[in-house]
Amino acid sequence: MKLTKTFKAFFDNEKSGGLLLLFVTLISLYLANSPFQTEYIAFWEKDLGGHSITHWINDGLMTIFFLLIGLELEREIYHGELSSIKNASLPIMAAFGGMLVPAAIFLALNFGTATQNGAGIPMATDIAFAIGILSLLGKRVPASLKVFLTALAVIDDLGAIIVIAIFYTTSIAFVNLAIALGIWVFLFILNRMKIHNLIPYLIGGIVMWYFMLNSGVHATITGVILAFVIPFGDGGEKSSSYKLQHFLHKPVAFVILPLFAIANTCIAIESDWHQGLNHPNTYGIILGLVIGKPLGILLFSSIGVSAGLCALPKSLKWAHILGAGMLGGIGFTMSIFITLLAFKDPEVIVFSKIAILIASVLSGIFGFVYLKYILTRNKTI
Repeated sequence: MKLTKTFKAFFDNEKSGGLLLLFVTLISLYLANSPFQTEYIAFWEKDLGGHSITHWINDGLMTIFFLLIGLELEREIYHGELSSIKNASLPIMAAFGGMLVPAAIFLALNFGTATQNGAGIPMATDIAFAIGILSLLGKRVPASLKVFLTALAVIDDLGAIIVIAIFYTTSIAFVNLAIALGIWVFLFILNRMKIHNLIPYLIGGIVMWYFMLNSGVHATITGVILAFVIPFGDGGEKSSSYKLQHFLHKPVAFVILPLFAIANTCIAIESDWHQGLNHPNTYGIILGLVIGKPLGILLFSSIGVSAGLCALPKSLKWAHILGAGMLGGIGFTMSIFITLLAFKDPEVIVFSKIAILIASVLSGIFGFVYLKYILTRNKTI
């Protein structure tokens, strides 16, 4: 399978970004549990214009991350793996399974409790980390596996965005929401008028973000819906969508996501931290990501192929799908993001983050070791 130039650029940036995320997460955890603990944690909670620095990163900078996700999704729909039902059906089925089964496992353990709102946490996949781990396996990885995992993760993120919009919106200020959507309609009209200059779209996006922030709907949704009014044209290098997507790749991979990881993993781990893991919430997160993800992805992919809804590419085997499912259990960025929306209790948030870290590490190790064994064995056969 020949990989497009755009896909290669995306994969390479996500690969490097994933390794950087791992590094800064370790640094953040170290500083949060070092002699500088108090000062370090206080820095991220410092008030800046009525909100903490962490809040500005989570609600502000992460909107740019979601804008990039939206642009990637748009490109996949027009020219990529999602451009035809035949190509898109397998990762779509896999993504559904990878969201529904982990959520079902979580709810089976938490339904009717104070933590049932966390069902969205194990549904997410961290694109940067998952691709970063896959890249460590080198050139032996089939191109179709790279594409499958990337498409799966992008669809997974779209699912997480929908979950955030529907289930993690508490109260809505309809006037502000109407203004935000009105701006989006205006930008859509500019798109249909074939106005390709990015400036009005970016200015409109900032204003739309402000009203969305004050509407009750999570402000990061702005990034996704803005992406779909940025002129796509023929998708070539001169198109507005391509230029913005190309421009955002490195800032997102090397600045925004690392900042999010640093700010949200400054976790002070107490000596009795393991006692907090003995809870249905943490069981649900760990089992959902480590077991539910690969099980759901493999099960729904198998159902889709058996029912004739999709086909397994010739260069892919079911063992590859299972390995991709294991890497899909690396929730990290999106899982932490949903945790912050799902819970208000600081203690629950801390233990949820620890559970996410444990599950993501286990999923990364299992996926890497398993795929290395499978790919090495296939090479020697």
